[in-house]
This record gives sequence, structure tokens and C-alpha cells, in this order.
Amino acid sequence: MPSWSDVEAEAPELAARAREIFDAGKHKTLATLRRDGSPRISGTEVEFADGEMWLGSMWKSVKALDLQRDPRFGLHSGSADPPDWTADAKVAGRVEEITDPERKAAIIGDEAPPGPAHLFRADITELVVTRLGDPPDHLVIESWHEGRGVSRRERR
Repeated sequence: MPSWSDVEAEAPELAARAREIFDAGKHKTLATLRRDGSPRISGTEVEFADGEMWLGSMWKSVKALDLQRDPRFGLHSGSADPPDWTADAKVAGRVEEITDPERKAAIIGDEAPPGPAHLFRADITELVVTRLGDPPDHLVIESWHEGRGVSRRERR
């Protein structure tokens, strides 16, 4: 599955726009799957390092346990309320938990919480940026899907 750097290589403008949106705020919304298959929404933070997208979690949190059981996820950048909203970004894929202490320390660095924590590396299957068009009377939806590349639609 593609890493964040693979998406950047295939869709550089879209990945840069999405990265700017993700970096604009600290908190994101993560969707995972519960044991019974129903969705769970959790707050999370995301870091970009070494060409990868990283998700961290407190030790044994329900979102971490969900991701250990079923690695599929969806992530939303969050949005400003109108009239300040201009764009948001979404990504979906699967995660791989990183358990090697040296690798975790290299990624988390000085941001490490006290005690144990989970670290997940994201493989990306879908990236979507929804934004206002120019003029701002319509939406522009740009997406990248694994194996299909970039597409663009407009909605009025």
C-alpha cells in the first residue's frame, strides 16, 4: 500500500494542499471500527515525518485497540465554521503499528508522552480535498485513489 511519500510522488499538488490543511490545526477526527463492526469516532493528532503519516495514541486506548484488531481507518482534518470554511481534507487506508522502541523514539522524539504509547504508520488508499472554487459559488472535490490516480469534480 502507498505511503504518504508515494501519494506525494503521484499527486504532488493535491498532497501539498492536503498537508497544509492537516497542518492547520492540531486535532483531527479518526474513524475506526469497533469489535462489532460499527464505527467509532475519536480525536487524534497526526504527524508527518520521514515521508510517512503517523498516528499516535495513549496506551491501550479504545482507538488503539480498534486499530490493532482492524487496521482500517478514516481521518478528517476538521473544518472551520462558515463563513470561515475554505477547505477540508480526508484520508483513508490502513495502519501498521510500530513497536520497535528506537523507531518510535525517532518519530515521536521530544513529543513523547510519559509512559508507554502506541504509534501507527498510515498506508493511504484514498485522499480527498474538498474546497471552495473560484469564484466561491461551488465546491471543488479533488481526490487520489490507489490505482486510479487523481480526479476532480465540481458541485454547485
